[in-house]
Amino acid sequence: MVEEGNFEARNKAVEEDNEPKGLCYFFWGPIHWFKMLAVETHWSFVFGVVSVYGISQGLGGALARVGTEYYMKDVQKVQPSESQVYSGITSIPWIVKPIWGLLTDVVPIRGYRRRPYFILSGLLGLVSMLLISLHSKLHLVFALMALTAGSAGVAIADVTVDACVAQNSISHPSLAADMQSLCTLTSAIGALVGFSISGVFVHLIGPKGVFGLLTIPAALVFSVGIVLAEPHMPNFAYKEVSQKFLDAVSLDINEGLFYWYTDSKQGPSFSQETMGYIFSIGAVGAILGAILYQNVLKDHPFRDLLFWIQLFYGLAGMLDLMLVLRVNLKFRIPDYLFVVIGEAVSQMIARLKWMPLLVLSAKLCPSGIEGTFFALLMSIDNVGLLSSSWGGGLLLHMLNVTRTEFDNLWLAILIRNILRLSPLGILFLVPRGDPNSSILPTEMLSSKDETEAEEPKNIELVSLINSVDGR
Repeated sequence: MVEEGNFEARNKAVEEDNEPKGLCYFFWGPIHWFKMLAVETHWSFVFGVVSVYGISQGLGGALARVGTEYYMKDVQKVQPSESQVYSGITSIPWIVKPIWGLLTDVVPIRGYRRRPYFILSGLLGLVSMLLISLHSKLHLVFALMALTAGSAGVAIADVTVDACVAQNSISHPSLAADMQSLCTLTSAIGALVGFSISGVFVHLIGPKGVFGLLTIPAALVFSVGIVLAEPHMPNFAYKEVSQKFLDAVSLDINEGLFYWYTDSKQGPSFSQETMGYIFSIGAVGAILGAILYQNVLKDHPFRDLLFWIQLFYGLAGMLDLMLVLRVNLKFRIPDYLFVVIGEAVSQMIARLKWMPLLVLSAKLCPSGIEGTFFALLMSIDNVGLLSSSWGGGLLLHMLNVTRTEFDNLWLAILIRNILRLSPLGILFLVPRGDPNSSILPTEMLSSKDETEAEEPKNIELVSLINSVDGR
């Protein structure tokens, strides 16, 4: 079988590398792992993952998060409930990810399916970040438009690299978990570096200066579109695009907590540097989660793993409740230490929650519509994030949590924690299949062009799950 052949080739490559063991393996192991992935896939694919996930989403996302929150709080001077709604608006490009997926799958530009969309996303990021950083008094409406355009650039790059990951997961099924680990580790390491320096840069050059720095990740994404190895299709029939389109087709209250963190009367009054360091420790938790999944949990059945992770995710939210109620001070635990522990635990569990879902999504993706399928599955989550952000903003408004009033913040946290446990009721929809084996039937692993003579089969997801559970 193809999977067995890939697995044997992988083992042979590892044996030939003569990886050192013991303490040296801690240093040389990741290097050999990167080398193996670069040989099995292509160096430009690994470069693309590191650039998009590590630099653009990891480091750039960390700088953007801290910069945007201080930009809304100190420059635009909006209320936390308003800021929560605005963050939902800027996330709309992530909701419509299937559109970007459809475009990258069925509308190649100058004979390429992926490269032009990396270039487009890089240009969007460059223009939007320069507009915010260079304009001295940008109106809130135009600022939201620029932030949304920048978010669209990151979302398009995310969809495109996800399509590359899904495509390689189909051709190398035994490496699917390794590729998701690569995505998660680079993103978490980038976030660690970004959050570590974000507070310092916000303090030194201000939020608008931070947006100027974000042109660097955008330029790097642009370069991915230049060097990515991709087959050229010079004679693409654009008249068939319409037919290809037919064929393809909890509550978030972070802003309230952020305002409370920086409040000098009722909150701990953390500085900009301290907020950046807190988020960087959260990135350390994300790295630990990725390492734990790669080395311990990646071979466990999807459903069992997600059950325990979701349960612990709900319980971890109680740390925020203890902090706001000042329970930590009764045990003589400083605010900073308690927040750091809570952020690290939450980020670690969040990473552990998403990695098996990403592996499952990659394995459920038929050949030829990688961008569309993967973006569609991920957009379901983004719809949840948008409703979570707006629902959280509405809840903060109803409970009268403002820039200076935080009396009912504890109740908002309690409601959020209870809702985090609600997904446990629908986990029966997740298959129990072996994460290291192919889930889709063999005929769906080939593109439509390769199986043109065969009659199309209507394979429903419910039937697929039942067949997997019936093993």
